[in-house]
Amino acid sequence: MEESAPVNRVIWLNGEMVPWRDATVHVLSHSLQRGSLVFDYMAVHDTPRGPAIFRLDRHVERMLRSCELMGLPIGLDAEALCAAIIAAVEANPGGTAIKASAYFASLEVDVVPVDSRVSVAIAVYDPTTDLIGRLPNAPARPPRRALRVWLEKQAHQRRDDIVSPHAKVSANYASSMTAKARAQRLGFDEILLVDEDDHLAEGPTTNVFVVDSDGLLLTPPEKRVLRGVTRESVIELAASSGIEVQEKQIEPHVLMAAREIFLTGTTAGVLAVESVDGTIIGDLCPGPISVELGERLSRAESGKDPAFDHWLTYVATEG
Repeated sequence: MEESAPVNRVIWLNGEMVPWRDATVHVLSHSLQRGSLVFDYMAVHDTPRGPAIFRLDRHVERMLRSCELMGLPIGLDAEALCAAIIAAVEANPGGTAIKASAYFASLEVDVVPVDSRVSVAIAVYDPTTDLIGRLPNAPARPPRRALRVWLEKQAHQRRDDIVSPHAKVSANYASSMTAKARAQRLGFDEILLVDEDDHLAEGPTTNVFVVDSDGLLLTPPEKRVLRGVTRESVIELAASSGIEVQEKQIEPHVLMAAREIFLTGTTAGVLAVESVDGTIIGDLCPGPISVELGERLSRAESGKDPAFDHWLTYVATEG
């Protein structure tokens, strides 16, 4: 098979810009063998003033908190990490996704690494052309539409007694990976997970909102889910629209009688749910609250809502 052309991007790695193909880690590194890599995922949006990173400060705060929770001495403060991310975006014009990672790169045999030096890598890229388009026999990406969701009753996304649900660490995604693969084989697009007490939690990489049968907008409490930056943004946008959001424990049966359900995330934005376990949700999909908050989020991300311009960090890219 003919080898595809190399990705023409650089990765910020421990203070240097390294060619894409040279930013590697050994197969026996602690991060790979033990799942100790902490990461955060951000988006770059086109705006009338040029490319902008959405809520950079909140993403960096979350990443540093994840490192603290997992015991990774990252060695960068918020200002330095923000500067590194901006530099990586500047060096990679056209990149729409940012993946920042902190990890133990050393070769380790024990659970606790002897070499506690933490490497930091920041990749800025276009997921479609730089990743998906280079996969052998990659299927075409389906058009964006409302989701058919499976409620996963066995795999729990996070267990506070094992790893804090607020830590965005690679090991936290193993159970949801296998659960989502099972659901996809059954014809579903996505899964929702329950917490250790069998209350609604979140999706593998998304938070969930429910408009219940009384028209109240609900979302699981922050204590039991990942602190989603888009989740936080949607709550703020709802408040500015006069829509009250209640953070409370949600019994799974509430989903079946809901008027609307939608997921939020950096990639998802606001994404409506069409059905859960084959049961159609509401009379209209997407529903009016999903549409309103989705449109407001899109305007904020694209720099078209002056009230939320402070959420954007504008970047001058090369080229």
